[in-house]
Amino acid sequence: MTDTERPEIGATADANGIKTNYLEAGSGPVVILVHGSGPGVTAYANWRLVIPALAEQFRVIAPDMVGFGFSERPDNAKYGVQTWADQVVGLMDSLGIGQASIVGNSFGGAIALRMASQHPDRINRLVLMGSMGVDFPITEGLERVWGYEPSFENMRKVLDVFAYNRELVPDELAEVRYRASMQPGFQESYAAMFPAPRQRWVDEMRTPDEEITKITHRTLIVHGREDEVIPLENSIHLVQLIDNGDMHVFSHCGHWVQIERSADFNRLVGDFLSE
Repeated sequence: MTDTERPEIGATADANGIKTNYLEAGSGPVVILVHGSGPGVTAYANWRLVIPALAEQFRVIAPDMVGFGFSERPDNAKYGVQTWADQVVGLMDSLGIGQASIVGNSFGGAIALRMASQHPDRINRLVLMGSMGVDFPITEGLERVWGYEPSFENMRKVLDVFAYNRELVPDELAEVRYRASMQPGFQESYAAMFPAPRQRWVDEMRTPDEEITKITHRTLIVHGREDEVIPLENSIHLVQLIDNGDMHVFSHCGHWVQIERSADFNRLVGDFLSE
């Protein structure tokens, strides 16, 4: 994937004018993994357990969205779902990829929905995991995530809200993620992204229901039953809107399906994408 010193740093490509860090592994039909919006997040942190499994059958590409990870942070960047959707399409253009399946986690699901609505011919299949992109009142969990102010204790509280099983989020992980959030430029861009009042950013991420109902792609909608960040009702709403959508709910699982139930998630998504 990349050197073991900094596995979160991969190759760089111009994606709609943004120098974008992305990880790549495997060969075959293209699958693009779009991460969520937690503090200190990178494509690697989000997808490290998924990339090797999917790379057995697919060419997997996992970019850092602008404002996150090791992609460029232009001074004039206008953070928003349209910017991020355009970045993914731009990355596909830059890498010569005509069509790809998109796996979107949380805020990445909102990006996937926007892409499917605006560029249906560029999408093969969709996987929406704990997805945003529809109307919902902001949760206390999401307030905590987006309102993060750097400290070990605050990162500990953020991670606690992500996972159902607290054993998956030991203090060591909180320390690693806290340090990641403190890298130069990281917190500045993060704080600029979702300032209070934060309900408006939930609203800004949505694709209108009438546009979602036009999505014809085969879609797999995945959610952890105990998710405290994005409500399960979002996925129930999505499966009612998307005619070609199937839904899978994981028990004893919070917002980190791909980490908490990684083997099950990888098998389910791998089978769905290879049908």
